[in-house]
Amino acid sequence: MYYPRSFLKFILLGFLLVSLPLLYALAELVLTLDRLATQASVEVQQAAQAARTSRFLFEQTTTLERVVRQNIILEDPALIDDYARVRQEFRASAAQLASLPLEPESRSAVQRLVDQESTLYKTFANPARGAEANTALADGYAKLVDASQATLAAANQLTQRAIERLQVTATRGRESWQALSVAAFAIALILAIVFAVLIARPIRQLDLAVRQMGSADFTHAVEVNGPQDLRYLGQRLEWLRIRLKELEDQQNRFLRHVSHELKTPLTAVREGAELLRDEVGGTLSRQQQDIVRIVRENTISLTKLIEDLLKYHQTRAMEPATLGPVMLVDVVNRVVRDNKLAALARIVTFDLELAPVMITGDAERIRTIVDNMVTNAIKFSPRSSTIEVRLAAMAEEAVLDVADHGPGVAADEREKIFGSFYQGRAKMEGRVKGSGLGLAIAREYTLAHGGRIEARERVDGSGGAVFRLCLPLAFGSARAAAAGARLTAAVAK
Repeated sequence: MYYPRSFLKFILLGFLLVSLPLLYALAELVLTLDRLATQASVEVQQAAQAARTSRFLFEQTTTLERVVRQNIILEDPALIDDYARVRQEFRASAAQLASLPLEPESRSAVQRLVDQESTLYKTFANPARGAEANTALADGYAKLVDASQATLAAANQLTQRAIERLQVTATRGRESWQALSVAAFAIALILAIVFAVLIARPIRQLDLAVRQMGSADFTHAVEVNGPQDLRYLGQRLEWLRIRLKELEDQQNRFLRHVSHELKTPLTAVREGAELLRDEVGGTLSRQQQDIVRIVRENTISLTKLIEDLLKYHQTRAMEPATLGPVMLVDVVNRVVRDNKLAALARIVTFDLELAPVMITGDAERIRTIVDNMVTNAIKFSPRSSTIEVRLAAMAEEAVLDVADHGPGVAADEREKIFGSFYQGRAKMEGRVKGSGLGLAIAREYTLAHGGRIEARERVDGSGGAVFRLCLPLAFGSARAAAAGARLTAAVAK
C-alpha cells in the first residue's frame, strides 16, 4: 500500500478520492440539467414558431380568399397585385412551417395546401374565366381556408410531442442520475471505509506500542506502517523500547548483584548472632543477650527488606506463572500456622471462620498475598488481641477478610497504603520496621489473578483495620462452597 510522506497529505488524499465519485455525480447532474434546459429551449422555440407560422398561414389563406371574392365581384385588376403579394407571404409561411419537425401527415397536408393554392391561382390568373370558373374559385378557396385550419392542429401536435419528448428526457435523466448517485455513494463509502482502516491502522499500532511499554512489556518490537512521519514516530518508539529494555536489564542485574552482595554479609552476621544467642562462644550477660537480640532482629529485618524489594520488582508485568486449582482454606490455614510463633510473641490469637472455597491461580503467589495480609495484621495488632479471619464465597467470588484491633487505616490512606514503599501514619507494634512493599506486592499479585484487594472500615464500630481480598471462584466451586458451609454447620450442631 502506497502512503504519502505526510499523514496530513494522506488524509487529504483520502478526502479527495472519497469526494471524486460524489463530485462526478454532481457534475453529471449539472450536465443533465443543462441538456434538459437546452432541449426545452429548442422545443419551446419550435413549438412557438409552429403555432405562430400556422396562425399566419391561416390568416394569409383567409386573406387570399377575401381578395379572390372581391376580384370576382369588383373585377378590379389591382386586386391581382394584392393577391400576388399575399400569395408570396403565404408560400413563405408554408415553406417555413414545412421546415419544422412535423409529422409526415402534417408535412404532406402543408404540401397539399400549397399545391391546391397553386392550382387555384392558375385559374384566378386567367382573365378569360367565366362564371363557372368564378364559382369554382370561390368553392376552392373556401376549401383552402378549411385545409389551412388543419395546420393549427399540426402546430398543437408539435407542441404536444415536444412536451412528451421533454418528459421522456427528464425521466431518463432522473433514472440515470439516481443510479449514478447510488453507485457514487457506494464507491465513496467503500473508499471512506478503506481509508478509515488505513488511517486507523498506524494509530492502533502506536497505541498498542504505548500500551505495551506502559505495562513494562518490552519484548515486542514496535512496527508502524503508514506515512513517513508516523513510521518515524514508530522508529523513535522502537528506540525508546530498546532503551527501556536495556535499562530494565541493567536494573535487574544491579538488583541481583546488590542482593547477593548484601545477603552474603547479612547471612554471616545473622549466623554469628544465632551462635552468640545459643551461647556457643560462652555465657552471655543479660545486657549482651539484649544486644544479640537487637542484632538478630535487624538482620532479619534487612533480609526481609531485600527479599521484598526483589519480589516486588518481579511482579511488574507479571501473570500467574503456574495456574491450577487452589483450595484457599488450605492456604489460609498454612499461613496462620507459619505465623503462629510471631503471633505468640505478641500474645495474639486467631479467630478463624473459613468456608471450603476453591479458586484458580498460582498457589505460591496466593500464599504470598494472604501472608502479607496476616503479617500486616500481626504487626499492627496490640498485645493480647485477636485477629479475625473470615473466608466465604459471595457472588462468584472468594472473599477473605483479615481484621485486627490495631490503630486502623485512615480513610485518606486506604488507597495509598497499596503504593510502593508507603507505610502510613499508624505506628506498628514491635521494633522491626516494615519495607512498605508487602501490600504493594499483594495488590500486584491480586490484579494478576483478576481480583482486588482493599482496606475497609470495621462494620462493628471497634478500632482496627479490615483487609478484604476478592478472587474469582473456580468453575463450579460456588455450589461446592455452599455445600461445604452446610456440612460445617451440621457438624457444629
